[in-house]
Amino acid sequence: MQTSRLPTIIALGTAQTLGWGSTYYLPAVLADGISQDVGLSTNLFFGTFSASLIISALIGPKVGRAIDRAGGNGVLSISSLLFASALCLLAYAHSYVMFALAWVLMGIGMGLGLYDAAFATLGRLYGRDARGAITGITLLAGFASTIGWPLTAWGASEVGWRDTCLAWAAAHIVLGLPLNYFLPRPRDLAVSAKVADAPVPIDRTMVLLAFAFAAAWIVTAGMAAHFPRIAEAAGASPAQAIAAGALIGPAQVGARMLEASFLSRIHPLVSARLATTTHPVGAAVIAVAGGGVAAGAFAVLHGMGNGIITIARGTVPLALYGPQNYGYRLGLLGMPSRFLSAGAPLVFSILIDRMGAGVLLVTSGLSLSAVLALCLIRVPAASPQHAD
Repeated sequence: MQTSRLPTIIALGTAQTLGWGSTYYLPAVLADGISQDVGLSTNLFFGTFSASLIISALIGPKVGRAIDRAGGNGVLSISSLLFASALCLLAYAHSYVMFALAWVLMGIGMGLGLYDAAFATLGRLYGRDARGAITGITLLAGFASTIGWPLTAWGASEVGWRDTCLAWAAAHIVLGLPLNYFLPRPRDLAVSAKVADAPVPIDRTMVLLAFAFAAAWIVTAGMAAHFPRIAEAAGASPAQAIAAGALIGPAQVGARMLEASFLSRIHPLVSARLATTTHPVGAAVIAVAGGGVAAGAFAVLHGMGNGIITIARGTVPLALYGPQNYGYRLGLLGMPSRFLSAGAPLVFSILIDRMGAGVLLVTSGLSLSAVLALCLIRVPAASPQHAD
């Protein structure tokens, strides 16, 4: 990781931490309070949240095109304004209509302002050399839930959820907006429309990547919503399950540090293959041993894989295809992941009711199918523009 890029990594990583912590991770803490005050069922709350994730998926390719043309400053800055507006609307929501409108804006903001847009921005700035910077911002943003959940919970208990939303909105204007706006701009500020809008063939490698990332992201979304419940079903006590779940965040950060050091010497496709094997190994450990220690080992292994596969979503397409049309390609690859992960919490809830800890057979199967898909992609010998 080059020292000259460190200010950019810190700025964008901080903005990403703010973005994730005050949007994607918000429902986990505020869902019950908001639902009660606005007069919604919890299912309606999370159904609306899922719809916002679908909106973010739909606009992903167009967002990528915009970043391919002129860099990410404008797109990311608009996301800060949308996040602030959505949080203000949410703070003043007293009906479902206003609540839904808030999440429509939030969905657009997430499409413009979270990882895929950040990765595309770095790809536009640094080309094939963006891997270290991508790892750096995910290393910082890995603390989004660690910081966001306690701050949101503290705010809700001290001043209420409405003022907490307003505080997050202010943070986007005071902190997020300038951090995004003053990011470095590409040297070739605008590329020709012919280059930026060139078609991106959906070839075999693209299909395999989209499948692998979608399978991995379904597991990530399901585990994020239900990890303690799954650990309890496998034999851990409630206290052991919560303690094990707390290890996921540090494991993600530790794995990203490993990616920034040792794993940076190998092709990111190999890193992605390793990352998708850790969840099945962890599932086997807890299935065989059960209990608190095994739940902790499962959490660490799952967290490590999740930490690296997040990076791989940005680094693997860059390594295989190069920086041209990188943002648009990320948008295409991310659509299946976002669509399918939006429904994962509900589907996993139903599966757990019927299968208990047997749901780990499903998650392991998905992870192993991702491994297989990634193994069917050839590691290029010398970073070609195209791999198949």
